Amino acid sequence: MENPMMEVDIACVGFGPATAGFLTTLSEAMTNDSGEIQLPSAVAPGLPLQVVCYERADDIGFGVSGVVTRARGIRASLPDFKAEEIPMAVPVAQEKMFYLLDPYGASRRGALLRTADRALKLGGRLLLRDSAFELPWIPPFLSKDDGLVLSLGQFCQWVGARLMGTGLVQIWPGTPVAAPLIEENTVVGVQLADQGVEKDGTPGPGYLPGMQVRAALTVVGDGPVGAVGRELDRRFGLPDGHHQREWALGMKAVVELPQYCSLPAGTVFHTFGFPEPDIFGFFYVHPDRIASMGVFVPSWLPSPCRTGYRTLQHWMRHPAIWRHIAGGRLRSWGAKSLQESGKRGEPFWAVNGCARIGEGSGSTNVLAGAGVDEAWTTGVLLAKGVIELLKKHEPFTWENLERAYGDRRRASWVEKECRAATHARDGFQRGFVPGLLGMGLTGMTGGMLNVHAKIRRPWEMLKPLKELCAGRIKEDDLAEMGAQARVNGNTLHDAVMDKMGWPKIVPDGQLIVSHQDALLMGGKVQAAGGFADHVAFVDPKLCRDCHPQLCAEICSGQAITPGENGGVPNFDREKCVHCGACVWNCTRGRTADPERGNVDFRAGSGGLHSAEN
Repeated sequence: MENPMMEVDIACVGFGPATAGFLTTLSEAMTNDSGEIQLPSAVAPGLPLQVVCYERADDIGFGVSGVVTRARGIRASLPDFKAEEIPMAVPVAQEKMFYLLDPYGASRRGALLRTADRALKLGGRLLLRDSAFELPWIPPFLSKDDGLVLSLGQFCQWVGARLMGTGLVQIWPGTPVAAPLIEENTVVGVQLADQGVEKDGTPGPGYLPGMQVRAALTVVGDGPVGAVGRELDRRFGLPDGHHQREWALGMKAVVELPQYCSLPAGTVFHTFGFPEPDIFGFFYVHPDRIASMGVFVPSWLPSPCRTGYRTLQHWMRHPAIWRHIAGGRLRSWGAKSLQESGKRGEPFWAVNGCARIGEGSGSTNVLAGAGVDEAWTTGVLLAKGVIELLKKHEPFTWENLERAYGDRRRASWVEKECRAATHARDGFQRGFVPGLLGMGLTGMTGGMLNVHAKIRRPWEMLKPLKELCAGRIKEDDLAEMGAQARVNGNTLHDAVMDKMGWPKIVPDGQLIVSHQDALLMGGKVQAAGGFADHVAFVDPKLCRDCHPQLCAEICSGQAITPGENGGVPNFDREKCVHCGACVWNCTRGRTADPERGNVDFRAGSGGLHSAEN
């Protein structure tokens, strides 16, 4: 069967804050106050621009996160913006930063950090409360005291409703885009994923080839692991010296706080130091005693059996966090990969017929840990450039997009701040303390001073388990644990963490629940039938030589489990939250392309079903 075809003026991929900013600004210019068309369609004469946005998730607010943002770009482009109109939104009321000590003595801490911990403990009640030290000052580059606490899911739904209410923009959730359409180095649109296929992609009952949507301009805002963005990177490469080697997994939860909790709405906590020194945490209080919280598990954490879900639960059980949430109830949970290369991870912002916006375009400020407002602003800047080109009747060539969009972006506050933050995270390649020092130097000098280091691929940061566990787990015991895990097809992280002294997680059925129970709760996971599996292992031989299989260890929803006797991992898309952690946690680089691992993350449906998370 031939692919059906449709023509539009502009096709967008992914509905997040970047595309929301783009569509908001563009739609405002499409007609005037009298309803007269200002930007006419080239494919539908007599009508305004035909603009369609395709989103993989089953709704436009699913599978995202609680955030704190300064919202400069959002406020500037939405003059009537009122936080109180958005569910779960509230201005920041208080902001604190805590260094969390390890109350169990199980984490990996170097000599310098152990000395600092002992000094704090000697200070006793004068310095510590619940094994946490509150920093007396938050560096200005990290502070969000003039910002907003948002549920990104609720924010995207609010913006989406406004857009669809205009009748000028079509947004299609539950519609994964398989690939860009490229002809003679020009992007001419996108192809939607085939439907009515088996899990391996072969045609099944009701087979329907993916529609080809041809467009004069394709706008790609599908995030750092989106199928379209990654294919563009493969086809066009990255600018000289750029790479995408630094990542983090954001593992998060939405919790209904207990009645006794007195934290006011708008409270923001930042944490670092626990469960491992390299892991940062966040705690944001929304109205009506709802809180978003979570941890970031970075690619420079050296363990080959790192995990996200158990790490989150240990963080939640830390005394400084637990005293606020004990007796509460888990409402939702989720995970997302974050592209932490920042400015260095930028692809080409424009090619013929196509422009990139948002996190996948390198807009995240890795010093401030800020990305939502930056992503939104890149969308606004592109829209202004597109409006200029349309009014001048100029085509969307690489040169024209570079001038109309690229020049605007280079002159923006987003670019200025991202450029200053370029080397902010380099120090973490050397260790936790150099990493903190590097961030401090970068922030306090506006990027003039940094701790430099060679940036290694994620799997090059790993250390052998026997080295990490030296002095705490005997090599024979470690070998036996590994062999048992291989035979049983189990992940290794639970056995290793138990042996290293981490207390067992005891579910209470309300707040601390098993990984499998979480799949069925507020942020339940499901996948629509009729689509091919979106996770594939390219070369089975590479998987057979891999142990522990880090793609399974890190998997946010236990959708990937180790293969039998060390074979190819198993994948169950009914548990996949589309976090993409398997992509950058694969430890087997491809022979022909060592920057890419053996995991292919393709277009797929389903995922989390929660507008809170």
